[in-house]
Amino acid sequence: MAVKNNFIRLLLCVMGLSYQQAAAQSDTSFVHIPKGEYWLGSREHQLNPLRKVSSPGFDIAATELTNRLFEKFIKATNYKTDAERLKNAMVFAPGLAEFRWLSDRTAYWRFPNGTSREGIADKMNHPVTTISYADAEAYCKWAKVRLPTLDEWEIASRAGARTTYFWGEDPKQIREYANIWHGRDHLTADLTDGYMYTAPIASFKPNAFGLYDIYGNVFEFCEGSLKTDPKNRKLGHARGGSWWCSNYACGFFNSLDVGRNNPHTSFSNQGFRVLRISSK
Repeated sequence: MAVKNNFIRLLLCVMGLSYQQAAAQSDTSFVHIPKGEYWLGSREHQLNPLRKVSSPGFDIAATELTNRLFEKFIKATNYKTDAERLKNAMVFAPGLAEFRWLSDRTAYWRFPNGTSREGIADKMNHPVTTISYADAEAYCKWAKVRLPTLDEWEIASRAGARTTYFWGEDPKQIREYANIWHGRDHLTADLTDGYMYTAPIASFKPNAFGLYDIYGNVFEFCEGSLKTDPKNRKLGHARGGSWWCSNYACGFFNSLDVGRNNPHTSFSNQGFRVLRISSK
């Protein structure tokens, strides 16, 4: 898969296109994850215990869903996101203490951090964000795709590895593969990797399956539930960490951790990638 991915990059280079430019001009590109048995979780993880699972194989998007593709959905359906209806979006600006976010009634997917900050006019090839789990489900229903299950996401993220990260156990290598927060705190802006918020899709190296931004950039919503979820209410789950996550706060940019929240809440570091529905 990595060889095929490199060939595609070379072809695009000859054509004078970057991967991001090509993605901006086309619909979602899918990567086939082969049928087989896969090890997931770890012995030490309470929410994600070590286990072996069987998968019939599936096709998952190579990148996170972009603003451009989400805009097509909005124009076709006039859908109103939870952030627009509920006025409940949570946004971030440097200067906040750790794990503190701001409630901004003006924030929604076109202005992920509120109308007082820049919008997405020149960021159509960035992942869509400031959407809820329910919004992601609505897009999937319209586009005839679906979210990956928690297990499918982990299978895809690991790319055959059994380590915390798909490349091994050295956390320093994250710089090659993901847009995360490198500062020791969130009091000052961090532009270490060139981006404070989201980065254009495929700005970093892919994993061995050819998936970009599987860690960092935005948390990715997944279908499914955990044994520890409350029995009387629905939760949304997301994996992979985001641009906000750092080694000192959150740190979910790995193949093990699982985030969860209310399915109608919207944060400016939440997004998703899709999985193609089998025709069988």
